[in-house]
Amino acid sequence: MTKIIAAQRWNAGRTLGRLRFQMLGLRTAGTKKEEALTGIGNAGTRAPSAQIESAAAWTRLGIALALGTIGSIGMWSFVVALPAVQTEFGVARGEASLPFTLTMIGFALGGVVMGRVFDRFGIVPPALVGACMLGAGYVSSGYAGNIWVFALAQGMIGFGSSATFGPVMTDISHWFARRRGIAVAIASCGNYLAGTVWPPLIQHFIASDGWRATQIGVGVLCFASMVPLALMLRARAPVHDVTVASTAKVAAHGSLGLSSNALMALLCVAGISCCVAMSMPQVHIVAYCGDLGYGPARGAEMLAMMMGFGIVSRLIAGLIADRIGGLASLLIGSVLQGVALFLYLWFDGLTSLYVISALFGLFQGGLVPMYAIIVREYFAPREAGTRLGIVLMATLLGMALGGWMSGVIFDFTGSYRAAFLNGLLWNLVNVLIVLWLLQRSERRPAYA
Repeated sequence: MTKIIAAQRWNAGRTLGRLRFQMLGLRTAGTKKEEALTGIGNAGTRAPSAQIESAAAWTRLGIALALGTIGSIGMWSFVVALPAVQTEFGVARGEASLPFTLTMIGFALGGVVMGRVFDRFGIVPPALVGACMLGAGYVSSGYAGNIWVFALAQGMIGFGSSATFGPVMTDISHWFARRRGIAVAIASCGNYLAGTVWPPLIQHFIASDGWRATQIGVGVLCFASMVPLALMLRARAPVHDVTVASTAKVAAHGSLGLSSNALMALLCVAGISCCVAMSMPQVHIVAYCGDLGYGPARGAEMLAMMMGFGIVSRLIAGLIADRIGGLASLLIGSVLQGVALFLYLWFDGLTSLYVISALFGLFQGGLVPMYAIIVREYFAPREAGTRLGIVLMATLLGMALGGWMSGVIFDFTGSYRAAFLNGLLWNLVNVLIVLWLLQRSERRPAYA
């Protein structure tokens, strides 16, 4: 009898041991699955989920906005320096515009590379690389002996600036959930704030100290200010609900009936179409006002109005996205952008152009940040940086294509009317894609 009881106890202990081993294996598998799907490779270095939308998150947002405002100087400084650079190097306007083209190319390629780095290492490494490239690019451009060296330096500047746009928006998206829309919108405002703040300051220093000294000074400023700001963002993103993130591979397919790559391709086409339409007024409004006899100064004022109202647009779009989602918000903004383009066709009086330009800025400013929201809603968090970088590269391609295409249409027809019509058609493509995606959406996205 004693032997039977002992044997039963031994069997019970062995069964309990097996259960414990199986539970440990399930925990290990669950942890590995969490790391694979959410990108949380070292949970000990991550902030707890309580940090989401905490005071620390809002403080981080303020730092990110400052970083974006400084880093995005590379997108606007050459526009101010162009006349002085052209005069000193003695080149034609087309050749003198090459540095801006390389700036855009650098920004587009940098967005993808920096996004990939962000997905693996967080925001600090790309921000530090961006600070170094901005510093080196601006100092090199200040010592450039010809337009080609200057253009290559501008390519470095564009690459460096990319670290403070897409990666910054992606980083902030990990620190917010319920208020993610407005948070990402605020982070994206650094780009427009830079376009509002820096051009008059750069113009002042070019007039007083020359463009070379100004370029070198901007490089020193970028490096000295961006490095400490980047180091203040060392805290890793909070851990989101693993149950929510565990559906990573099926979210886009389950909610839209599309594979991740198919959705990605559609977003890129929509981004190109959206920004071809957007570029028409932004790139050509100054020339358009000159052709109408109002003078380029009036066009520059309208462009500034677009930027100012664009900031307001981004904040409003962020608030709307928190309520109805990124796709619906993008659809509203895209339709309204088409309305503004349509108004340009029928009204060309000075007062009318001021009003329409303000409306255009108010309608289109929030479009690009919505792509960041959509990427976070429909793709795995560990892929967000790379995915957003690719979409932003598509939007920049659209801006470049639209600016060039509008000029060619003007040269062919002698009028901007056909160019506005072309913008409307491209905008229609964007609207139809977003509307189709929205109709396929059956439930809320699975990512957080």
